[in-house]
Amino acid sequence: MKSLFEELGRTYTLGADGMYYPNLSLPEEEPHYGKYGRMRLHYLKEHRKVLYNTLVLEGKLVAHLNEIDDTAHRRMERLIRQMQERQGINEGLKARDQMAWVGAMNNIRNAAEEIALSELI
Repeated sequence: MKSLFEELGRTYTLGADGMYYPNLSLPEEEPHYGKYGRMRLHYLKEHRKVLYNTLVLEGKLVAHLNEIDDTAHRRMERLIRQMQERQGINEGLKARDQMAWVGAMNNIRNAAEEIALSELI
């Protein structure tokens, strides 16, 4: 009977002490994820332990976190741009009333982040 590890296509090596050790390797992709990747990592560890362990064993965790982080950043940029257009927040407002522009942009950024977090993280 094969173990789950073997069913996933993994192999073992017989050690000098007579024990079998799994052949594990680190993922080749370098981590570049930031805030959103770290948030996803925390979420996986706390609430989706099976998925987390599967990603670790398959060597896909770093790639998954990089993809989530990149997707969250793209989604945020798109949402911010769309909200700015709908609310009429532009460079003209920035020139006329800088404090109003900053306040509006902070509100937009916070709303966009909330949407991205609920969708992706």
